[in-house]
Amino acid sequence: METLRNIKIGDTVRVESVGGEGALRQHFLDMGLIPGAEVTLVKYAPMGDPMELRLHGYELTLRLADAEQIGVCPVASKKEAVKKEHRHKKSDHPGLGEGGRFHAKDDGVPLEKGTVMKFALVGNQNSGKTTLFNRLTGSKQHVGNFPGVTVDRKDGAIKGHPDTLITDLPGIYSMSPYSSEEIVSRNFVLNEKPHAIINIVDVTNIERNLYLTMQLLEMNIPMVVALNMMDELTSNGGTIDINQMERRLGVPVVPISAAKNKGIEELVEHAIHIAYYQERPVRYDFCAKNENGGAVHRCLHSISHLIEDHAESVDMPIRFVTSKVIENDKLVIDKLGLDQNELETVEHIVSQMEKERGLDRSSAIADMRFSFIHRLCDDTVKKPAESREHIRSRRIDKFLTGKYTAIPAFILIMGLVFFLTFNVIGAFLQGLFETGVDKLTELTDKALTGAHVNTVIHDLVIDGIFAGVGSVLSFLPIIVTLFFFLSLLEDSGYIARVAFFMDKILRKVGLSGRSIVPLLIGFGCSVPAVMSTRTLPSERDRKMTILLTPFMSCTAKLPIYAFFVNAFFPKRGGLIMIGLYLLGIVSGIIAAYIFKGTLFRGEAVPFVMELPNYRLPSAGNVAQLLWEKAKDFLQRAFSVILIATIAVWFLQSFDLKLNMVDDAGDSILAKIAGVFAPIMKPVGLGDWRILVALISGFMAKESVVSTLKILYSGDVTSAMSSLTAACLLVFSLLYTPCVAAIAAVKRELGKKWALAEVVWQCAVAWLATLVIRAILLLIGVV
Repeated sequence: METLRNIKIGDTVRVESVGGEGALRQHFLDMGLIPGAEVTLVKYAPMGDPMELRLHGYELTLRLADAEQIGVCPVASKKEAVKKEHRHKKSDHPGLGEGGRFHAKDDGVPLEKGTVMKFALVGNQNSGKTTLFNRLTGSKQHVGNFPGVTVDRKDGAIKGHPDTLITDLPGIYSMSPYSSEEIVSRNFVLNEKPHAIINIVDVTNIERNLYLTMQLLEMNIPMVVALNMMDELTSNGGTIDINQMERRLGVPVVPISAAKNKGIEELVEHAIHIAYYQERPVRYDFCAKNENGGAVHRCLHSISHLIEDHAESVDMPIRFVTSKVIENDKLVIDKLGLDQNELETVEHIVSQMEKERGLDRSSAIADMRFSFIHRLCDDTVKKPAESREHIRSRRIDKFLTGKYTAIPAFILIMGLVFFLTFNVIGAFLQGLFETGVDKLTELTDKALTGAHVNTVIHDLVIDGIFAGVGSVLSFLPIIVTLFFFLSLLEDSGYIARVAFFMDKILRKVGLSGRSIVPLLIGFGCSVPAVMSTRTLPSERDRKMTILLTPFMSCTAKLPIYAFFVNAFFPKRGGLIMIGLYLLGIVSGIIAAYIFKGTLFRGEAVPFVMELPNYRLPSAGNVAQLLWEKAKDFLQRAFSVILIATIAVWFLQSFDLKLNMVDDAGDSILAKIAGVFAPIMKPVGLGDWRILVALISGFMAKESVVSTLKILYSGDVTSAMSSLTAACLLVFSLLYTPCVAAIAAVKRELGKKWALAEVVWQCAVAWLATLVIRAILLLIGVV
């Protein structure tokens, strides 16, 4: 059988079989790659892998190795699309934002007065979910983590309704346990039992979005469907019969435009109504009795009766559980506690269904859902031939993902982002910030001196807190500026394209294309690089990417490079600077291969990703993101970083008898440095003053040079040889990131990984410096 890998650009084929196994295969099916689906190959990435496909009205990326598992056959003849006339009678929904009229009101039991109504906001990625959440809650949001994972959790009260709490669940495509986001979302709905679900649906990709809607309906929780981006659909000539869709789905449906703030009030009214009266979906059985001989219908209802008592005993919705048992979802099956006879009965029923239907269990369930969706959309949705947004995206992609233009365009865009961040906007804001901190330090210094405050307290405040925390805080403008540009690229849809064409390169070192952005940010600053890994879907890829970011030389090390290059190697400055960056990259590649064969064995997660249309980012979303990142950084600055700063100041200011010292050589820090001096002697860095400077560099890399100048009484060049300077450059390049970056690693991965990162980077730096020193001695550098 021919596979999807072998088709040519522009070919349309029909899926015959879907290979693979477990969660990955289920993910393929949930994304619409089911037997009978028609798929068109749009293009290959510039390096030939992965491929971009079009199915169910949206674009999907797939690696060639994964495409080889999908059997296809040619489409005999391209059927002419049959245009249906949608004759709308006078509708209860004459315009955008008009609220749905559908409410069951049959079995509603009102909640007790004073109950805080909990809502779950659920939807696909790129459906406008973040924009809607910001519209619903405004600035009253709390950002945290879901228990046990580092998936962001956002909670907030709906504006004007303090007795509500809405949780923004991660963007997902289905309720199957494929990614950590999907597991988190499913567990939240099953375990925390929100009073209602607000399901946001992107009407420009309505078929794929409704797949998740059907699974949510199976949960039998009060739900309202928000049809987002209705303005795009209608402006392109499309329409939706809202009333008919409500009747078919059995829940309220409200057309909205989150970006333009239309329909939000009506959505809130219906959400609060169904939550308060607990009006559950009227319908959650979507298998047609006579469809394909009724095999799936009989299978679902037989197993439903068989396991009904088990579902009730663990308080799980019976229809959702039944679907998952048929799909062989181990997490659900284990929770039900079926005995051996029941498990065997389930397998007999499923085997009979597979035989009658001609499809395997998972394909049959996915096909049942998509069949209903197709019928629903045929009857209620009038789609435009091709939207203006999609035409525009195709034109932009010809350049931004073109075979010969993709990588040059990417280098140009990222170069511009870094230039504006570190040389223009970010640098300007950082200068203002530093001036403000210096002024505040000066005023505080004068106030403490005028008040004759104790010398120890005075030094602690000025030389400890203000000097340490102030130097770290100076990164805030850089971080905010960098995330501003990255959020523009992310929200516009460009970052998904970058992952698409960089995937093949990164896969060679065990990562996926999505890791390219955090690694690139690492050249600017390790803190936002570590923070940006939260967008990676795989825990393995996320950990590996975090451990590789320190190898990308951050801009905070530039003062070290600039000083030593100008002082010791002025004629070879440019060459040495390039060499340092290349050494960092090469070391990172070697480390990646080591990680791939030890800590993170196996391949990177399959690259199945949607390529959304390009859109203008929402100003509100960008502003909210910047506030969250700034707040997150400030919380760390005044917690972990403050403690570390005070600790370094104390060690540098006191001797072992806890007397303040005038000479740093008598300090506790100097004694600690003396302990490590024998270890550093083989790499030419055994001088305690160099070690003290490196320890101070743990607070902020920029302080290495200033500390050396103080300890060497301003005469570093005469006290140090060219060989020592070269070794110090290499060690500074590779040793542990600053305390701000380690604090970010601790937050993402925990204390053990953060400590391991410090030890690992110092060990790598020591080994690399040893090798470089030996080479330099061989060629006569002294």
